[in-house]
Amino acid sequence: MFRDTLSAKLPRMAASRQGVCRVGAAEPHELDTPPDVRVARLAAEQHGVVSAADLALAGLKRSAVQVRVRNGRLHLVHRGVYAVGHGALSLDARFMAATLTCGPRSWLGYRACAGHWEFISWDDDAYVIEVVVEGSAGRSRPGLRIHRTRRMDPRDVMTHRGIRVTTPARTLLDLADVLPDKGLRRAVRQAQALQLTNTRLIAAVLTRAQGRRGANRLAQLIADGPTPTRSDLEDLVLGVVLVGGLVRPQINRRHGCVYPDLRWPEQRLTVECDSATWHSGKLASEDDAERQARLEADGERVLRVTWQQALHNPEQTVARIAAAGAPYTDGRP
Repeated sequence: MFRDTLSAKLPRMAASRQGVCRVGAAEPHELDTPPDVRVARLAAEQHGVVSAADLALAGLKRSAVQVRVRNGRLHLVHRGVYAVGHGALSLDARFMAATLTCGPRSWLGYRACAGHWEFISWDDDAYVIEVVVEGSAGRSRPGLRIHRTRRMDPRDVMTHRGIRVTTPARTLLDLADVLPDKGLRRAVRQAQALQLTNTRLIAAVLTRAQGRRGANRLAQLIADGPTPTRSDLEDLVLGVVLVGGLVRPQINRRHGCVYPDLRWPEQRLTVECDSATWHSGKLASEDDAERQARLEADGERVLRVTWQQALHNPEQTVARIAAAGAPYTDGRP
């Protein structure tokens, strides 16, 4: 990559005893390449942003950088990080800038990283860019949320689209500290649906969690296997069931040749979640009828719950499922 070539060929930065960076003489064959061309080439690999160290390595002194800031060729994004040519940054450019300003032992993390991996939808109005930084040193950065970790395991980080990021599995562990149950279930489901991670990789991250407060929540979600819920309605109904005090059911676990949405095996009770998207139309109705017939032929009692019932009548929905035999966690009849 150009940056590797640049690092090898351009002057090396040497720290003096006073901590001042000095740039040595460039090799003769590099003198014909203007510094601005070198900066532009590097910026093209970094989503249009560069660090102060990059600029120095390209041959620009601090005074030259200040001139380019004044004339609009460089735009300050964060301390020590500049956008080249214009300040209209893409989301990846903003993510890149955040990691550059936080130093070489920093990675995009939490909601920002989940947005980068696209298993949650990024919302500028609701979220702040979050960065994970190794060690206790360093300063806060305006406009960023810094999460510090004593040590980052190399297996939990990588580079994606040129940006230092936490892996999808590690990102889910971080989200387990900050997201509500519904949001976490959706993130886990989407990350697996996009084939960014799997139960084995998540379990491996959990073994390295070392007492993280969200670890147990994430472990419960993957206990039922990959993608424990498959739709927003299943998320909603499961949430109603758990908030209502019922014992957690099996989720999309095979029973014979059918995969019931929610099932209490000891009570031989199944709840099927009927959404207008997936359960309307002649073919869908016939498929639902066949699934129900197979379950009932095997001795299952089948209840159907709609979006309207779960959303607008949650207490009634819980009472109905309990009356059909689903047990409460506190043992009440």
